[in-house]
Amino acid sequence: HDHRYYVLDDPSISDAEYDSLFRELQALERAHPQILTPDSPTQRVGGKPLEGFAKHQHRQPMQSLGNGFSDSEIRDFDRRVCKGLGVEQVVYVCEPKLDGLAVSLTYESGVLVRGATRGDGRTGEDISANLRTIGSIPLRLQGDDHPPLMEVRGEVLMPHGAFEKTNAAARASGEKLFVNPRNAAAGSLRQLDPQLTAKRCLRFYAYALGFVDRWKLPARHWQLMHQLREWGFVVSELIEIANGIDDCLRFYRGIGDQRPQLDYDIDGVVYKVDELAARDELGSVARAPRWAIAHKFPAEEAVTVLENVEFQVGRTGTLTPVARLRPVFVGGATVSNATLHNMDEIARLGVMIGDTVTVRRAGDVIPEVVRVDLSQRPPSATDVVLPNNCPVCESPVVRPAGAVAARCSGGLSCRAQLKGGLLHFVSRRALDIDGLGEKLLDQLIERRMVASAADVFGLDVARLVALERMGEKSAQNLVNAIERAKDTSLPRFIYALGIPEVGESTAAALASHFASLDALISAAQQDLTESTQADIKVKDQFPRLQAVADVGTEVARSIANWFADDEHRQLITALKSAGLRWPQTDHEQAGDALGGKTIVITGTLDGMSRDQAAALIQSQGGRVSSSISKKTDFLLAGEKAGSKLEKAKGLGVPVIDLDDLRSMLPDS
Repeated sequence: HDHRYYVLDDPSISDAEYDSLFRELQALERAHPQILTPDSPTQRVGGKPLEGFAKHQHRQPMQSLGNGFSDSEIRDFDRRVCKGLGVEQVVYVCEPKLDGLAVSLTYESGVLVRGATRGDGRTGEDISANLRTIGSIPLRLQGDDHPPLMEVRGEVLMPHGAFEKTNAAARASGEKLFVNPRNAAAGSLRQLDPQLTAKRCLRFYAYALGFVDRWKLPARHWQLMHQLREWGFVVSELIEIANGIDDCLRFYRGIGDQRPQLDYDIDGVVYKVDELAARDELGSVARAPRWAIAHKFPAEEAVTVLENVEFQVGRTGTLTPVARLRPVFVGGATVSNATLHNMDEIARLGVMIGDTVTVRRAGDVIPEVVRVDLSQRPPSATDVVLPNNCPVCESPVVRPAGAVAARCSGGLSCRAQLKGGLLHFVSRRALDIDGLGEKLLDQLIERRMVASAADVFGLDVARLVALERMGEKSAQNLVNAIERAKDTSLPRFIYALGIPEVGESTAAALASHFASLDALISAAQQDLTESTQADIKVKDQFPRLQAVADVGTEVARSIANWFADDEHRQLITALKSAGLRWPQTDHEQAGDALGGKTIVITGTLDGMSRDQAAALIQSQGGRVSSSISKKTDFLLAGEKAGSKLEKAKGLGVPVIDLDDLRSMLPDS
């Protein structure tokens, strides 16, 4: 009956009959406790309040999606997909982009055992008790054909009717109202009392599988959605198959027309390559798949007055102009600040302080000023002027000829740069020092207890307890977290340094390619020395750094300049002296049998996953790439190799199998 009511929206009994059955079940379980099971309907109502949420490590990362806001961006995406697969047209699955909170549900032997938020994609919060209260989430899967272990991905949202009811109750009790249904859904899932969550009438829609153990996936996403329905999940009724990008765009416009009639919020459409093997061919970038994109609806806009412009200083010293606005409600939130990006953008807009401006906000995107109404310009309007000195440390502001960004020249003596750099250094994806947040860093910088990242490792309990809101237990926890952070990895360390233009994926590529920090620094110094010669063409500059996947001229120049700075090299020395360490990379330990060879993996390998094969290649000094080119040394091909095999043959790239690979390695 729960399934018929919450999932099928087709109850076969009255509410009174259901309540009678429910009370009977409760009585049976009280009389016979041994029959009570975790998947009983009585367990949805929530138990005692929690003390907090534990961390949950996703078995497979929950990726974000790239966004497109125009037809041309979507067609560019389609061209990249077709080129990557070597085909003229692709079959997509089109889905509404639900505006809620992404969660992952773990099922063991068909029973829900855990539910977690997306978090940073790798680590979320365990909100199992709250998710169990949602009627559309099956506590036990229907049927028998399901994996022994799997993660189901989907979205929790609050329907419009439930949102109005929730806010009406808050208004009656004098509590703060929720701004929009998404905010209400997120707030409801973060209640420490599951019984409060149970009252919020949330709904779950399934849209993907994450980790799957010992179960053969169907060939297509469309079939997978049908399977999720068979297991008892709600899957959007609006999903459609699209033969090519023109069909996708027609779907987008049709959903846009239906949007006002839906009883829940959507903020766009998602296009996914239907064939799962093709997705493997395309792969992913750092945090987003190459085989899917979100086509967002036009951003909401509002008109207001620009009352002032202030300049914020980021961790790399870049000055960003921020518009201080007369508060205006736009895109589901009240906005009083918006980015103006840089001085070139201010000149392009022709904006002045005092102007009437149009502000755009799309979903969670930072609000931006997009237009100026010159007809409303008051006589008192004034120009926006780039300051000569840093608004934080008074150091000179420099903007080299032709450069877009203006920067503070103060380096780590600038509190804003020091704070920004430290926040990046201790962040989850860098050194991951839990408990060292913005407010605590403000105190540490104010009291001159830290002047660089290396000083963090000199903090002790005695000094920390002197800070505001820092008891002995909290201080000891932080010291323990700092000590744990000393054991890191080379990719994390490179990323933590905060080198401009170097994100997680680039840091990982640098670590894999050079194998040691000393080798990276040496290559950067040699490249910088050689590339300053007058007769070196731009395309030939920084050859050692540009040999790394995805590193182009500008990124290479940024890396080389960063390591050329004496202050930066002194910081690295100080960090090593403070005890930071990382294991040698696998291919330092195991050997260099593949000697920098570039290998692309495609198809299903016999007895080894593609991730395991990639690790094996990297352990012997090889580099794994996701795309075939003339520079590819080998294509490692398994069953159902697909378009990459044909492309390799066309380019004359040698094709090998797993046995061939093993024969190249020592002791194999």
